[in-house]
Parts: sequence; structure tokens; C-alpha cells
Amino acid sequence: MMTSKPTVIVTGAAKGIGKSICKKLANDGFYVIAVDLDPDGEAALIDELGNNCVEYRLMDICNEIQVKELFAKIRSKFDFVSAVINNAGIIRDNMIWNMSVSDFDAVINVNLKGTWLMCREAAIIMKEQKSGKIVNIASRAWLGNRGQSNYSASKAGVVALTRVLALELGKYNISVNAVAPGLIDTPLTRKLEKDVLQKLIDAQPSRSMGRPEDVANTVAFLVSENTQFITGQTIYVDGGKSIGANM
Repeated sequence: MMTSKPTVIVTGAAKGIGKSICKKLANDGFYVIAVDLDPDGEAALIDELGNNCVEYRLMDICNEIQVKELFAKIRSKFDFVSAVINNAGIIRDNMIWNMSVSDFDAVINVNLKGTWLMCREAAIIMKEQKSGKIVNIASRAWLGNRGQSNYSASKAGVVALTRVLALELGKYNISVNAVAPGLIDTPLTRKLEKDVLQKLIDAQPSRSMGRPEDVANTVAFLVSENTQFITGQTIYVDGGKSIGANM
């Protein structure tokens, strides 16, 4: 398939922040390759955006073979990959004395290893292109959250990975940045008990939750042509929580 639109890959694309990123980038003129494990995500995305600007790939970013196949197929269909947005992630919260090894491994596997696999294959293509943008979705939680020793560690790894790749890929005209959301109004946060959610909101300097669109707009800024000289950075979208107020 040939398209005059710049091509972007978005993982964790079926709902929440990922879906919002897909919509924003599609509206900005990108052709979106939406990647997710959710078999029901395709119909909703294409219904909203149309298959002239988005296609859906059902795959597991933790599977090295599947990741390699994804990039091989994209390479055979498109002349150029403009950007990769690594948004896919999971949580398995618990205090460390109650956390199982399987829950630790699952979170590290998806959030860090999966992001690393996507970055590696993106780097191979973008290095040859001598151009490209990678945006990794980290989290304010990398600074530390009670009950999230696995999640915080995985997102700290994403921040470190972003910094390393900015150093390795900069001379090839590739920028690598991270976005660290805080409390965002997503289907996941809506599942929290009302009193728990209210406590989280009250701890925000802004006394509010962010919207998925807030994260999507930041990603769109980082992949635009206006941000060629920004790399290795972590941009917080957290209502000021990362400052440390009300912690």
C-alpha cells in the first residue's frame, strides 16, 4: 500500500490514551498503524476514523517474532516510518510483601521489554532512513508510588531507555522522548472505587484528572516537524503532581 501520509505506529491503541493518540495523529494527517491485543478494538477505531487513515494489527509486543514480523510487513508496504509511539502497558498493583513474581514479571515484560523490542526494530529502520521520532509513554509513577514496585520500576526503565536511545540515535536524525502521564481519566481509572479515586484527585495540585487528549496533544507536539531539537526528554502530563506537592 502506498500513501502520501506519514506513517506512525501506536501500541496499546484500542482504548484510553492509546486510542486518543490514534485519533489525534490521524486528524493531524498521519496514517496510523494501530497495534493492540484486543480483538474488539479494530471495529471501534475504524468506525471512528475510517480505514483510509488507520489499520489495525492484532499482536503481542512482548513476542520478538511478532514484533519483527510487524516491522517487516510495514517495511514492505510503506516507504517510510515517521514515528513510533510505545503506549502499551499493564498494571498489577500490590504492596511488595503481597506481590507475586508472576505479577512482577508480567509488568516488566510488557512495559519495559515490549517497549524495548519495539524501539529496537524502529531504530533499525529509522537508522537506515536517517530520520524518525520515537515517543515512549512512561508514567509519573517512575518517581515512586506505593504498591507499584513493579510498575514504577518498569516506567523508570522506560525513562532510562529513552535517554540512552536519544544518545545512540541522535546522529541519525532520530529523536527519542518520553511522556509521563499522571492521573488520567481512562476506563482503567473509572474502575477504581469512588473514595479511592477521590483521594487521588484530592492529592493533585490541580484537584482534577487529566484527559487522554492531554497526553495525545503532547505526543502530537513531539512528533511534529516543529520539535526537531528536542530529544532525551521526559515531559510530565500530570497536573503538577511530579513537583511533589500534596504527596
